[in-house]
Amino acid sequence: MTGIRLAAPRPGWSVDADVVVIGSGVAGLTVALRSAAAGARVVIVTKARLDAGSTRWAQGGIAAALDEGDTPAQHLDDTLVAGVGLCDEEAVRTLVTEGPDAVRRLMATGARFDADPATGEVQLTREGGHHRRRIVHAGGDATGAEVSRALVAAVRTADIRIIEHALVLDLLKDAAGRAAGVSLHVMGEGRHDGVGAVRARAVVLATGGMGQVFAATTNPAVSTGDGVALALRAGAEVSDLEFVQFHPTVLWLGPDAEGQLPLVSEAVRGEGAHLVDADGVRFMLGQHELAELAPRDIVAKGIMRRMRETGADHMFLDGRHFGAAMWAERFPTILAACRSHGIDPVTEPIPIAPAAHYASGGVRTDAHGRTTVPGLYACGEVACTGVHGANRLASNSLLEGLVFAERIAAAVAADETVPGEPVPADGPGEPLVAPEDRHTIQRIMTRGAGVLRSAAGLAEAADRLDAVRRAVHTDGKSAEPGTEAWEATNLLLVARVLVAAALRREETRGSHWREDRPDRDDDRWRRHLLVTLRPDRTLAVSTTETAAFPPVSPASPSSPHPAPRSTA
Repeated sequence: MTGIRLAAPRPGWSVDADVVVIGSGVAGLTVALRSAAAGARVVIVTKARLDAGSTRWAQGGIAAALDEGDTPAQHLDDTLVAGVGLCDEEAVRTLVTEGPDAVRRLMATGARFDADPATGEVQLTREGGHHRRRIVHAGGDATGAEVSRALVAAVRTADIRIIEHALVLDLLKDAAGRAAGVSLHVMGEGRHDGVGAVRARAVVLATGGMGQVFAATTNPAVSTGDGVALALRAGAEVSDLEFVQFHPTVLWLGPDAEGQLPLVSEAVRGEGAHLVDADGVRFMLGQHELAELAPRDIVAKGIMRRMRETGADHMFLDGRHFGAAMWAERFPTILAACRSHGIDPVTEPIPIAPAAHYASGGVRTDAHGRTTVPGLYACGEVACTGVHGANRLASNSLLEGLVFAERIAAAVAADETVPGEPVPADGPGEPLVAPEDRHTIQRIMTRGAGVLRSAAGLAEAADRLDAVRRAVHTDGKSAEPGTEAWEATNLLLVARVLVAAALRREETRGSHWREDRPDRDDDRWRRHLLVTLRPDRTLAVSTTETAAFPPVSPASPSSPHPAPRSTA
């Protein structure tokens, strides 16, 4: 145990459950539905409304070998290539083998995907890194919204308790160190208000990503890394946080644009749009056999290189040859977003540039979502299952949420361990970062730990983040407890871990691009970085001996792997 928790009032109310799920995206809602179906008392805690999880923003689809000419083995191969040697092959095999049936169960839950009007068969499209058409979509480019709609509707008719507008604070543990629930703060008036607790024998983190650690991102404002920060304070291990995927094609709205920016889906390139510079040159030709459909890290690097070569601050995505009808039918969401900013993709190329999009790393789990803290599970973007390696393959994220959520529900149902009483927290709690420091942290990260990284830039970022931390811990400038201060404090912790890992990994691999270490180094770095938070709030960084993860705990049913090697 670290003994570290956020400064907050003591809980003034409590709710009892068997399972508490934190988050309302595809992963959290699927865990909740499957657990409730197994007879568990389930509580969902979500930071905004139930239907406002990160899933609803997903324009891309769900990848699965549903076509007769496709196989899980081919899907596995494409995933391993995208992961650049760091995927856990067994985790990927689980994903691609169980994926097709998981998608069919989602359809049975009520999700409606685009189908051929003549045959009624689900239409399959192609995206970057895939050698076959295996992506299902809904509403052209509104897959996430449809998945969210179907799952939310199912949850609302199930016997599941929902606590909305609630920020999870910290994990509650019993005397043996087992998860026993969470503390949380409900924003605004309602049945519950202020700080309270949900006591449960299983806690499932499904809090989504941490894109708000950067100034420009595709992630919504709520994606502040709360689940990763909670897990670290609870003593859990996180892994691969240096592998942040920067989506290659995010709508460029000017050099000073910050916050959540509109995404231009991979599927646009999948349907034949071209990446071009200001002179109309297709610069991805010759850089990869798949050109614009290469894995995302390669495309993002290609865009950045061309920007440096030409002195430009953005490139273009040209889909004018689609015609008005195709834009309106296949990509209505993107068309509307572009036009709302004065850009018409039907008649002009779309200005684009990479922006922070997806965290391939997170809280380390085994194949059943178990973390290194007993009773604490994680799935979806907050988790690191080993599926994505150094770079997520397009449209594998929603699939991962489905597959591993079902596995967590099964594991929780099979584990009848009941935790003891939560141990009361001692002391005043972790000093809080001021809300205005959120922007400082974001700019530090964008400058020093963005698409292009170097030892000098990362070291400067680490020093500047430490200065923010010292101002709170040494100078006693703790902010008043509140949602914005808790979020900023979580962002600072996640940023520190990301920078420490990026500084330690002295190579270029996948979505981690070191200018000063441009080559991939399998001999030294085909392995994972594991990070924990020590009781004195310093970071302990170690590596695995191979690309395989060690078991999450001595009780894990996973096959044994080499123990981690400390490099702290």
